[in-house]
Parts: sequence; structure tokens; C-alpha cells
Amino acid sequence: MPSMKDHIAATVENLREELLTLSHDIHATPELGWQEHRAARWQKELLEKYGFAVEIPFCGMETAFRAAAPYNSPNGVRIALLSEYDALDGVGHACGHNIIAAGAVGAAIALSETMKCRGIPGEVFVFGTPAEETAGGKIPMADSGVFDGFTCALMIHPATQNLIARHGLAAQQVEAEFFGRAAHSSSPSDGINALTSLRALFHGIDSLSQTWTNESKINGIITAGGTASNVIPEYARASFLVRAGKKKTLLKIFDDLDRMARSAALLTGAEYKLTGAAIYAERYPNLALGEAFKANMEPLGVTMNYPDYTAQVGSSDIGNVSLVVPAIHEYLAIAEPGEVVAHHESFRRAAASPRGDEAVILAAKGLAMTALDVLTDGDLRARIDREFNEKVRPNQC
Repeated sequence: MPSMKDHIAATVENLREELLTLSHDIHATPELGWQEHRAARWQKELLEKYGFAVEIPFCGMETAFRAAAPYNSPNGVRIALLSEYDALDGVGHACGHNIIAAGAVGAAIALSETMKCRGIPGEVFVFGTPAEETAGGKIPMADSGVFDGFTCALMIHPATQNLIARHGLAAQQVEAEFFGRAAHSSSPSDGINALTSLRALFHGIDSLSQTWTNESKINGIITAGGTASNVIPEYARASFLVRAGKKKTLLKIFDDLDRMARSAALLTGAEYKLTGAAIYAERYPNLALGEAFKANMEPLGVTMNYPDYTAQVGSSDIGNVSLVVPAIHEYLAIAEPGEVVAHHESFRRAAASPRGDEAVILAAKGLAMTALDVLTDGDLRARIDREFNEKVRPNQC
């Protein structure tokens, strides 16, 4: 009799055509965050075909879903497989979320079929998490307790390297608005120049950023600054993306920004409004879980590597999940370094290339095999929990 992991691999191969169709359909019809109705529906239909009970909308989000495997047998071990499927404005699936979705769905189906065949107890769920690029659909899920009580959460992301245990920074989108009074430019004293206050905010950021931690960074653009050069601007707005090593550091930086915006408003007599979006928390990759994934990829012909911990990294809402449950967000290469650039047309093409397709199949196999290890290996679960309790719980806030 073939091993359980051989059964998983064979099941994924039998699903190959359906998984690649799902990936290519999502890729060919890119939908922005909160608008991923077709991508969510296609995943729902494929999961329901294999017996999953799918709840959509979920957690107050129209394009989010939860899918429960048909052979769930509660025994205290609960696996969450995470799917993403939103696209980028202007460049479609240049982050390869079509691969993430198809890989997660394939892993869930293959794992469920193996649990049925071999009588393995436990519970498996797929969570469809919308708007990762813009608003972070995982954030309200994590905040509302969706992942409480789960043993682990698993996902992959396409990249140009095969990596485990890559961390991520905390991030927050911040909008600054200034409200003044319009006047003819020949009589500037009759007006209140909102743009002057906004420019003062930028200067304040340049001055104060040196006091922030080394990994903290901020990038901003002016999105409104007046309508005509002979009119004193009555309204000005800027959008900032702030990153930091930890969520608690972002909270401090927001307080600094608020103080600077208030001072900039006082400079001209304008009013101001500072709005912070939901915070993408820093990421805590569970190494014990990542090592299990690494071991499962070896027989599949993939060597997983460790990241350069000094390299620059981005942010994702998987960080919010990793604060409440042991999680991995591992990377599978769909091109060689230097061949493509993330969030660029080159990456969009790679996400539907033969190598991108192979990443779907490898993701489905590797995630399902790793989930199987968690379901069947009590020692692994103990190592996962011990690492989470030692490294993550002290940072929860």
C-alpha cells in the first residue's frame, strides 16, 4: 500500500487539470481587493465538488469564505490553509495570488481525501482571505477570533527563491488631510494654505525619522495639493505607508505623525485629520513548522533555503495570523532571481507560466504533506507550540 504522502501526491496529480484551470482563470480575470467575486466563487465551486461545506460571505466580508472538509473528525487538531486571490491595480496578478489560491485549494482536497482513505482524525479548513494587497482581509479574521483554537495556519507565496522562515515588517497606511481656506494668489493673506501645512508635515517627517528604529521606514505621496496655481489651496492630502519591526513601534510612529500634523496645521491655521488603516502586524514564522515543510519538499525535488536575515522584507496580513496561531508563509520560486520583479508585468507573466503552474502543484503537495505531519505527529505539535509560546506570546498586544 502506498504511504499517506504518496496518496497525497497522487491525489494532487489527479487534480492537476482542475487546479491549473482554477489558477489560470483567476489570473486571466484579475479582481481588486473586496471585488474578488469570481475568484471566490470558482474556489467555492471546486471545493464543494469534493464535499467541502463552504460559508460565503464570511466574517463580514463578501468575498471571504470558510470551507470545512467533509471528513472532519474533531480531536483537538485543527488545520487552516490560507488562500489569497486579489490582484494589483494596473498589473493584475503580478504578485501571483492565483498560485496561492489554487495551491491552498489543492492541498485541502488532497489532504481531505487522504484523511478519509486512512481514517485520520482532525479538522481541515480553507480560509479565503481577500484584499491582502490593500486592506488585509486576514486582519479582521484574526481580530475576531477566527483562528483561535487552531493548531496552525499554512500558506505559500510565489517568489524567485525557495525560502522558509522569512519574516516580515509591520505596516500601516496613513492618510493626512489639511483643510484651509481658498483665496486668490494675489492676496494669500485672505486664505489658509493647506498645501503649506502638508509640506511642513513632510519636512517634519524628514527631521524626526532619524529618531525611529533602524528598520522603520516611511514613504509618502501628495494625492491632492490644489487645483490651480493662482488659487491658494484650501485642501491638501497625502498618503503614507509606514513600516516598522513591530506593531507596537507603528503605534508610536502614528503618535509622532499626529503630533507633527497638529503642529503643521497650527503653522497656517488649518485644520487637519490623520487616519490610520488597520495595521499589518509583523510576521513570526514558526520554524518547527517551516522545517517540516522543508523536509516534505525535498522528495519533491525542491530544496528550501533560509533567507538572508539582513535583506529588506515587505509586509503581509499573515503577520496578524502569526500572532495568534503558529503559521508559515513559505516561498516557492516561479522564476530565477533577476528574471522578474514582484508587482511588475514580468512577475504577472511568470504567475501563469509553466514554472508558475508547477508551483501550484508543488504547493498543494507540500502544504498537504506538512498538514498531515501536524495531524499525525504529536512531537511535532509539541515543538510548534513550544516555539510559539516562547517567541510569539511575549510579543502579543
